Amino acid sequence: MNQSPAKNSKLILAAMIFAVSMTFIDQTIVAIAVPTIQDDLSLSATGVQWIINGYLLSLSALFAFGGRLADIAGHRRMVVTGVIIFAVASALCGATPDSSIDETWFIVFRVIQGAGAAIMFPAALAIVLNAFPVNERGRAMAIFFAIAGGLTSIGPLAGGYLVEITWRAIFWVNIPVAIIALILIWKSKPDNEKHPAPIDEVGTVLITLGMGLSVLGLQQSSVWGWDSFATWGCIAIGLIILAAFVRYELRTENPLLRLEVFKDRAFAVDNVILFLLMIPFVPLFFFASMYAQISLGESASETGLYLLIFFAGFATASQWGGKMLDRVGARRPMVIGCAVAAVGFYLWGQSLTDLSVSEQWYYIVIAGAGVGLVLSPANTDALNRVSRDRYGEATGITQTVRNFGSSLGLAVLGSILILQNRSNLEATADENGIPKQVGSELADTISQGTGAGAEPEHLPANVQKVVDAIPHDFAMASRTVFYGMAGVMAVAFVIALVRMPAGKVEEEV
Repeated sequence: MNQSPAKNSKLILAAMIFAVSMTFIDQTIVAIAVPTIQDDLSLSATGVQWIINGYLLSLSALFAFGGRLADIAGHRRMVVTGVIIFAVASALCGATPDSSIDETWFIVFRVIQGAGAAIMFPAALAIVLNAFPVNERGRAMAIFFAIAGGLTSIGPLAGGYLVEITWRAIFWVNIPVAIIALILIWKSKPDNEKHPAPIDEVGTVLITLGMGLSVLGLQQSSVWGWDSFATWGCIAIGLIILAAFVRYELRTENPLLRLEVFKDRAFAVDNVILFLLMIPFVPLFFFASMYAQISLGESASETGLYLLIFFAGFATASQWGGKMLDRVGARRPMVIGCAVAAVGFYLWGQSLTDLSVSEQWYYIVIAGAGVGLVLSPANTDALNRVSRDRYGEATGITQTVRNFGSSLGLAVLGSILILQNRSNLEATADENGIPKQVGSELADTISQGTGAGAEPEHLPANVQKVVDAIPHDFAMASRTVFYGMAGVMAVAFVIALVRMPAGKVEEEV
């Protein structure tokens, strides 16, 4: 394998971090600005929801295709293409006209943003892998995930300040980042390695429809309800199509994804752990942000600082995990990390009802350290298990698995949070001699994101007692969710301990 000089490898790493940083920031920054956007453009509740969901849905549905396309058309070419698509779509989101077409305009370009990210990310990871030999990838990927992942917490912090200028700035901020990424790509000149092959059109359509429908059902479960035919219909049809995709891929000569790679036990376990890890990891940003604002009374920008505590542990432990991967393989950091994350999430959840950051910060750091130990080694080890002509494809697999896990976590844990918060507020209302319906209406107000404890005009005068209980009752509901996160990581620990083989990948497959 022809290796770039170390100096050039570091420049390539910097270029790829800038390229994907836009996608990480975008996961959280838009949610902060939604109330302002809705008020300024007079968007419908459904439209606002699809401004967030459209991006995530497009990203989830197209990751596998984006990964395979990167291998076929060239890694550098697809990173550049993805960066340009993402930046142009961001600019057009920021330029949404204040007219009758604003809602459609916004949603369309959010979907295109997601498509740009799906094209860019697998190719960027493949370039990082190609730039470093196997025995240095652990540390390189740890830096990649520590910085890029840490940028997710910048979303609420940056969003809180940018919205004060204009909500459009949260999209326009991607443009200078994209320009820097393109300049660094031009200077570092990463390999445009490509392996021409026929594109599996049938497989592409099947996995796009299957992922799209199943993720749509999970995303809409909080709106449609878990007792809705539409929710279960989308999930069931999506899973059936995905099953058809698997069957087709195992029989076709040039598949979109070579699923035989799952016969490698380590690769399969890596993906199972990544799936389980994403159930708490991505939803954490949304739930912790809500808790910080509703229970702790923090502003949007202060919420970003709250999340940075998590990344203090995450970024540090990512480096430890990367070094362990290079030295002894993925099993040790994965086993230790899953155990630490399970303990961290449990203790963090237990401390939520204290309503004090000073009582929580060390548990937040522990949870972050656990996740940091697992994410990079599991991801890097999975990619080390495939041949270099399939790096993009393998990344497409791992990212599809990760996105499905995060969608499942948001849907299930989000539903638990809503139901538990409603139950808590109803109980508080009943204890104070107030109709349970009062607590239920307040809970609905919170779950719809329209305010923490805004009082409908028809509520009784003594409703203030229930309003005053909102911070504690929401913290109680959040505690249940964090216990669920701890449980998921405990399951991941058992799987990593029992099924993950020891040893490391010594050379390229």
